Amino acid sequence: LTEALCALPASVDSTLGVYFVPALTGLGAPWWDENARGLIHGLSRGVTRAHLIRAALESITYQIADVVVAMRQQGDFSLKALMVDGGPTKNDWLMQYQADLLGCPVLRSDVAELSAMGAALLARKALLGLECTELRQYLPEHVTFTPDMARHGRLQKRWHEWQHAVGLARGH
Repeated sequence: LTEALCALPASVDSTLGVYFVPALTGLGAPWWDENARGLIHGLSRGVTRAHLIRAALESITYQIADVVVAMRQQGDFSLKALMVDGGPTKNDWLMQYQADLLGCPVLRSDVAELSAMGAALLARKALLGLECTELRQYLPEHVTFTPDMARHGRLQKRWHEWQHAVGLARGH
């Protein structure tokens, strides 16, 4: 099954206009809408399992991009790279799509619990009064997914279409 989740989305060029909004128990960040409902939008006769899987995986990247937009509304936030961990990050296609959508590198660690390591490093920083640069030696190696900036521009349109589907899921 894991192999299929990696191979199937790459086997098709698009979702054929299908968008999946996984609001099965409402929507979390950045919408915080408990009344939103899950939605598959744009189904047509030519849609296959590969298109649906691709739409579901793309929805992960779009949700992350929406959170990044909300974070960018804070004046001091900038995103130079996105560090990722967890199950879905094992999918190279998904990580490359995320990098292309965000227009910044995505760094995947082999450490399963990178978030816990980050919390430990922040505690070390606070306790010892260290600078962030002094903590880099403790970070594990990462696989880097470099964005394709030409594709970044093309994906912006798909992301905005997905945001329209989110509006439908929210009843707007």
